Amino acid sequence: MAKLLTNFSPRRSRVNHQSAADVAAVAALLQIAAELRIDHVLESGGTFSVSELAELAEIPDRGVARYVDALAAAGLVTQAETGGRFQASADYADWKHAAGYVSWAMNANGPFIENARDFLIDRDSTAKRHRRDGRRVAVSSRWIGERTFYPAVIDRVVAAGAQHVADLGAGAAGLLIKLLQQDPARTGLALDISGAACSAAREAAVRNGVSERLEVVERSIESLVDDADPIDGANVIVACFVLHDIVRDDALFEGVLRNCRSALDPGGQLIVADAVSYAQGDRERKFSALFTYLHANFMEVQLPSEKEWQDKFHAAGFSQLETLPEVLPGGRVFVATK
Repeated sequence: MAKLLTNFSPRRSRVNHQSAADVAAVAALLQIAAELRIDHVLESGGTFSVSELAELAEIPDRGVARYVDALAAAGLVTQAETGGRFQASADYADWKHAAGYVSWAMNANGPFIENARDFLIDRDSTAKRHRRDGRRVAVSSRWIGERTFYPAVIDRVVAAGAQHVADLGAGAAGLLIKLLQQDPARTGLALDISGAACSAAREAAVRNGVSERLEVVERSIESLVDDADPIDGANVIVACFVLHDIVRDDALFEGVLRNCRSALDPGGQLIVADAVSYAQGDRERKFSALFTYLHANFMEVQLPSEKEWQDKFHAAGFSQLETLPEVLPGGRVFVATK
């Protein structure tokens, strides 16, 4: 499945058009599941019936039946041994990961693309009228993250022996839920400014049986400058592709980093997965170009270079810093120890 986005034809074109068509189709089909709020059923690995999906989606059975027929025709679901039941295909997670890039690019950032002309004429006023959907951003980021930066972050959390983890800009809390499922003694705090993402996080925590160990707080990361109580006492603080949103304000950014450092237990770690500006590695330059351009021209966020990120951690008082490269196209993981 890794070849989906990198399998090139040397004779006719560097782009594998069949793979591109497949990923585009899967992205659309799975986005429908996300919009119907039934994607978690497909991802669970368990079996389901048309009636069960219809009840969850609150739509007639016949509509879901046609959708499941399409998924089956695409090879994304198969008939289960029990009559009238289905389950996701063995390679469903692989396709979901590949589709995540398309979903993030075209759905999470849909308001920017659809209104590009207005944004490039008057960004400020257009941005007030056309905002991204927090849940779409969270879902597509999770689809990408589960196979890219999640493993690197989880490995570091486990290596640190962390029993209480705070996730800044947690979205639907997919990463935290995985960490809580991994260790029944571990607790977590998910902080996010999006009400939709927080709702999705609470729903996911209940579905996965970790709601009693996961606190969800609807607040901005910037608010930690004035009140860092929610993250106080964490063994590890995680921030995945969210700190770049405040990087343009040097004083604010340093204040957040310093308060994170103060809130950590002795020897605690701040683990940041984030993007660098216009990464030039062969396997990352295209997605990095889109990520950098959208943030600079539609969100007024100038991404730092890798060295600029490192300098900011040192300026905030972190003396030990490790950088993990190429966790996803244009992304790096920074591990800063108190």
